[in-house]
Amino acid sequence: MTKNDDRFSLRLADNKNVFREGMRDGIPIGLGYLAVGFSLGIAAQNAGVTAFQSLITSLLCNASAGQYVGFTMIGAGAAYIEMALVIFITNARYMLMSCAMSQRLDPNMPFWHRLVMANYITDELFGIAIARPGYMNPYYTYGAAIIASPLWAIGVALGTVAGNLLPLRLVSAFSVALYGMFLAVIIPPARKSKIIAGIIVICFAASYLAAHLSIFDSMSDGTRTIILTVAISAAAALLFPKKPEDSEAEDSRAEGSEAEEFGAENSEAEKEEEGKDVI
Repeated sequence: MTKNDDRFSLRLADNKNVFREGMRDGIPIGLGYLAVGFSLGIAAQNAGVTAFQSLITSLLCNASAGQYVGFTMIGAGAAYIEMALVIFITNARYMLMSCAMSQRLDPNMPFWHRLVMANYITDELFGIAIARPGYMNPYYTYGAAIIASPLWAIGVALGTVAGNLLPLRLVSAFSVALYGMFLAVIIPPARKSKIIAGIIVICFAASYLAAHLSIFDSMSDGTRTIILTVAISAAAALLFPKKPEDSEAEDSRAEGSEAEEFGAENSEAEKEEEGKDVI
C-alpha cells in the first residue's frame, strides 16, 4: 500500500473521526428521509410495486425524483427506453453536483472512492459534504450515507405497505424536517456573506417564477432546475469571482479552529490526568 493510499485508509484516527461526524450529521437527514419516503412508497404501491421491490429500488437509486418518475412510468406501462430517458433528464442535475464535487477532491484520491462517493450524491448529502472546508473526505460521505440511505429505503418500503393508511396531511407534515435541514445548510454561509444571501434570494425568486410562468410549462422540474442552476451559478461566478487566496484563507481559519479544539481537548485530558495523579 502506498503512502497516498494510507491517507485514505479507515485505519487512520482522523478518518475514523470524520466517519463518525458523517454518521452524526446523517441522522437528521435519515429521519427526514424515513418520513418523506412514506409518500414515495404510496406512489410505488399505486404503480403495483411490492415492498421488497421498492426497498431494492431505493437502495440502488439514490434519487427521490428519479424514483418517483420511474414508479409513475411503471404504472403507465412505459417502455424501458422511455423510462431510462426520462429518469436521465430528471436526474441530470446530479452531473452539475458531481462536477462541483470533483473540484474539491484530493487529486491523489483513488478512483474507487470517487465512484462510491458519486453513487451517494443526493441534494442533502451533497449539501452537508460540500459545506465542509478543504478537500472532501470520502469517509464523511460514507458515514452520512450509511445512516441516511437505509432509512430512506426503509421509509419507502414502509410507505408501500402502510403509507396509504396514514393521513396525507400527516405525511406532508413529516417532510418539514427536510426543509429545516436545507435551512441549516444555507443560513450559516448566508450570514457570513451578503453576496451569498442575495444569490439565495434570487434562486428562490427565480424558482418561483419558473414554476408559474407559462414559458416553462413544457419543461420538467429537472430541466428547469438545470437551466436555473447553470444560469445563476455562471452569473454569480462572472460577477462575483472567488479569489484563490480567499479559499486558502478559509481553509487556514478552519484548520486553526480545529487545532484550537484539539488543543483544548488535550488540555482537559492533561488536567484530568493531573487530578488522578494528585489523588
